[in-house]
Amino acid sequence: MAKNANRKLARQAAITGIGQSAVGRRLNVDPLGLTADACLEAIADAGLCRDDIDGISTYPGGGIPGAPGFSGAGISDVQDMLRLKVDWFCGGLELPGQLGSVINACMAVATGMARHVLCFRTVWESTAQGTGPRGGIGTGGGGRFRAGGFMQWTLPYGAASAAVWIAMMARRHFHEFGTTREQMAQIALNARRNAGLNPKAIYREPMALDDYLEARMISDPFCLYDCDAPVDGSTALIVSAVDAARDCRKPPLLVEAVGSALRGRPSWDQFDDLTTMALRDASAMLWERTDLKPADVQVAELYDGFSFIAMAWLEALGFCGKGESGPFIEGGNAIALDGEIPLNTQGGQLSAGRLHGFGLLHEAALQLWGEGEQRQVPGGPEVAVAAAGGGPLGGCLLLRRGD
Repeated sequence: MAKNANRKLARQAAITGIGQSAVGRRLNVDPLGLTADACLEAIADAGLCRDDIDGISTYPGGGIPGAPGFSGAGISDVQDMLRLKVDWFCGGLELPGQLGSVINACMAVATGMARHVLCFRTVWESTAQGTGPRGGIGTGGGGRFRAGGFMQWTLPYGAASAAVWIAMMARRHFHEFGTTREQMAQIALNARRNAGLNPKAIYREPMALDDYLEARMISDPFCLYDCDAPVDGSTALIVSAVDAARDCRKPPLLVEAVGSALRGRPSWDQFDDLTTMALRDASAMLWERTDLKPADVQVAELYDGFSFIAMAWLEALGFCGKGESGPFIEGGNAIALDGEIPLNTQGGQLSAGRLHGFGLLHEAALQLWGEGEQRQVPGGPEVAVAAAGGGPLGGCLLLRRGD
């Protein structure tokens, strides 16, 4: 298909406001309260009022069983809490990753279904899971558990969570391309350096390579610092139709292109290339829908639920070649705030906290608006990419600063 035929969404949608609640470990705050804080801040940031909001979108929706704290609020919760009158709403799990809810909002405003869509994502895993170990997704809340779906094949081997599934992919990448733990460590070390400049980050104390290498192993080759930090927090943003964005308080951040494709098997462990994931396809789709190139991107906020996922995104988005993410990030200079492609400028999910992808999009907007404070990328970036997802889930947005 000709590239121009794939541009129905290009510059039809814009991000016009962002908001974020307090972020912390075991805040013991009602998750709906965190959601209210983030949503009201995003509406105000856009210069709007609640009566202007005519759409709501979220991931994964409310009432997700077997995953304590994975969802803090659903569509009906937020509509009722804010007394919104909406023409369009959408929430659910079967999306191209967490940012699929934002991509849906872009489609809604581009097609005239809504003018201003409130997108939100709330987690409270830190409080919900208490002082015990982190739970695997979908493995129940204790007692007997009978697996269904793909987990009936992975659980007998002790593979109960994405920590194991993604570690398998990382180990395959190590085997095929000679990638090392010392190279992968740079994702975590870079995140920690940037988190030191972010007052909301969970882990801000300095971390050296020796600290990383001496940490306990979780699932080879992932150590503790390769795994994101569960937190409580909510993030929200406003997606507006471009013509409606002119009335908002800030210059719009135009959605130049989106990527949501899944061209391989929808599987964590049976993908056709175990050195990458669905993000390979989402990234390809993104560049099919724009004339911009990877060299035009000045800041990248890439999912790091586990450090290897950020490396896979770097390759898939074309910031380095296939299999070359290890040498590319070695030493950390290329991904530093003043580097070739500044990465996860707020500390990512490894150090700033697991806001499940929405925190990365929030940070991309801050950087494009020049509101990054101490961690602001030099030179005033005009183009950013935000991406979230791992395994069979992947979605990404290319943003550019509007007039």
